[in-house]
This record gives sequence, structure tokens and C-alpha cells, in this order.
Amino acid sequence: QVQLVESGGGLVQVGGSLRLSCVASGSMSRINSMGWYRQAPGKQRELVVTVTSDGRIIYADSMNSLKDRFTASRDNAKKTLYLQMNSLKPEDTAVYFCKYTAIGGSSWGQGTQVTVSS
Repeated sequence: QVQLVESGGGLVQVGGSLRLSCVASGSMSRINSMGWYRQAPGKQRELVVTVTSDGRIIYADSMNSLKDRFTASRDNAKKTLYLQMNSLKPEDTAVYFCKYTAIGGSSWGQGTQVTVSS
């Protein structure tokens, strides 16, 4: 089973930036996807962006407006998924989770808190 550990969250002021990382360990399927989700207080967890093992970056339809501020990438050699978040807004406050998905199953990380203060 693949284990995921997120890091990089924290408290930042409006307009600031953060870079989230998600490091995977264990045996990963050659074909897989890794994604970032977020869950704001009192709301459901929602998909932000998925990055496939062959490098395709797919933003959720509801998150297309984030493309100019959030950039996802992955380094397969390091088994790491990244999310560069710029020009952060209070509405970006949430717990950000990483998810690994493959034919054999899926795994979640424990999440990292992002808090944007105004």
C-alpha cells in the first residue's frame, strides 16, 4: 500500500504563497494519478487538481478559476506531488489532502492545514 505524507501548509497572509508537497512511499503502480483535494471548514472535501504518472495536469471543472494561482506538478523520481499556491485568499483556507489512485486501490494522506488571514 502507498503511504502519503503532506507538508508545507501553514498560516499566511492574504496575497502570500505556499508550496505544498506530498511524498509517497511504498510500491506505486506504473500507471497512477496523484491529486490534491481540499476541505474547508464545514464543507465537503473537493478535488482541486490531478496529475497523472505521464504528466497530464487536470484541474477539476469547479477549480478552473484557480489555474492562474495554483500550479500542480510532480517528480516521479522523488515520488512527490507539489502544489504551488500564489496570491492566496481567505477562501483558500482549508485542509489540503493528497490522494494516490491506481487500479490496485487508493490512499489518502493525513492532510496539511492552510490558513489565509486577512
